Amino acid sequence: MAEVINMPRLSDTMEEGTVAKWLKKVGDKVEEGDILAEIETDKATMEFESFHEGTLLHIGIQEGDGAPVDSLLAIIGEDGEDITGLLAGGTQPTAETATPAAPEEKSEEAAPVAPPAASAEIPEGVEIVKMPRLSDTMEEGTVASWLKKVGDTVEEGDILAEIETDKATMEFESFYAGTLLHIGIQEGESAPVDEVLAVIGPAGTDVNAVLSAPVGGTSAAESAPKAESAPADTPKAQETTAPAVPSQNGQRILASPLAKKIAVEKGINLADVTGSGDHGRIIKRDVENYQPSQAPKTEAAPVETAAAAPIVPISLPVGEESVEEVKNSTMRKVIAKRLGESKFSAPHYYLTIEVDMDDAKASRAQINDLPDTKVSFNDMVLKACAMALKKHPQVNTTWNGDSTIYKHHIHMGVAVAVDEGLVVPVLKFADQLSLTQIGAAVKDLAGRARTKKIKPDEMEGSTFTVSNLGMFGILEFTSIINQPNSAILSVGAIVDKPLVKNGEIVAGSTMKVTLACDHRTVDGATGAQFLQTLRAYLENPVTMLA
Repeated sequence: MAEVINMPRLSDTMEEGTVAKWLKKVGDKVEEGDILAEIETDKATMEFESFHEGTLLHIGIQEGDGAPVDSLLAIIGEDGEDITGLLAGGTQPTAETATPAAPEEKSEEAAPVAPPAASAEIPEGVEIVKMPRLSDTMEEGTVASWLKKVGDTVEEGDILAEIETDKATMEFESFYAGTLLHIGIQEGESAPVDEVLAVIGPAGTDVNAVLSAPVGGTSAAESAPKAESAPADTPKAQETTAPAVPSQNGQRILASPLAKKIAVEKGINLADVTGSGDHGRIIKRDVENYQPSQAPKTEAAPVETAAAAPIVPISLPVGEESVEEVKNSTMRKVIAKRLGESKFSAPHYYLTIEVDMDDAKASRAQINDLPDTKVSFNDMVLKACAMALKKHPQVNTTWNGDSTIYKHHIHMGVAVAVDEGLVVPVLKFADQLSLTQIGAAVKDLAGRARTKKIKPDEMEGSTFTVSNLGMFGILEFTSIINQPNSAILSVGAIVDKPLVKNGEIVAGSTMKVTLACDHRTVDGATGAQFLQTLRAYLENPVTMLA
């Protein structure tokens, strides 16, 4: 009997998942324990294994598509088993109830709902390609460029088009082979998910019959209202509004998302750039290496008067105004939600101290002279924080409404910037680790966080967080508390400056750190005492080695 596989909940906060890659295809044999797919959650990309064996009969969520937890992911059963009933779901009743609902006197309107039997079925070998859901938050997509045109032969795996989602511009490949018979959404056009994107099938197929056939209770023609207003022989391209980025010859410019971003930042008109990528696509290096030609300035015609001096032409700046609206990714939405909840629910206050880092610099140099040893200043800060938390347990707490939870373990969260936003890997039992162990663990966690190989449980359970922007030259800043923590430490850059020591002005190095505290759990005096202890450890690193 066929088994329905639903989108799994792979983390405690996961509400939706995206299929990053299928490792099996329809028709493949599946053994219990085989890896079916790689699934992206809100935290990491994880392998999902099968708990059933049989033949993969159906894939419900294509690569790049996102869907809520418990959505139909796949069906596994016996080869040739009828799964029509499992696939029909709630769509078939809609089609069945649509016909009797149409009154007799409105027969003209009812005609599309009850098409003739001859056109009711899609011919064998013809596939209707829908606008895919390429991200878990995507509701509509825009066709940035078509890499195939009507009449072209399409092989399975060929890139059909570039589609702009709410997260990025992604290449969309074909899962079918045949001839591209119809393009339903032209370049520059946007359409909801599941709108007819294209039709692929044998050459010579009657496309009108395919589009009029009911699909899931409504015909593809009905789901594309723009097509109804145009004559059958009018190319869909004529309905398209102005292309997103016209070039000098009126054709749409193919450009990668990164190239577009750099062009906007540099004020470069992509119409002036020559692309070196496939199909003349403009890529990053084309924009970075672009040298604008020196256009001759237009001289203003002198005004001839009897006594007036010639008017000196004024060179005014010439440019093109442009804006870009990019929809937020799932990770960005989660970051915004959680930090907003923290900022608006926890009464933050901030304490800043300046730490003498001369001894820390000397100690680090000596430690790093040892073979196979590498310790950063951030590792020293993490170690000092962990030891200070042992002496000030009030800072290592969580507000719980009617009670305060004291954490007797110390798990240090380390804020790491990634392309999509910010993640916080957790260094478990940091107070029990040496400086070199902390350095190795942070390097491993941060590296896997940036490559999306970190596990969800490695980003959970922090009791205190450190955010360091010193490597970017930031001298001082404040952070929003990473709840359910009660505090977060913001670490600035080490700066060389004149210092007064023993009544004399000498050269030295200092670093500013700012502690953000939740006033519900950490009073000002408690936060200040924590910073005093932290300073003592950093200014006397030998005490951290005891």
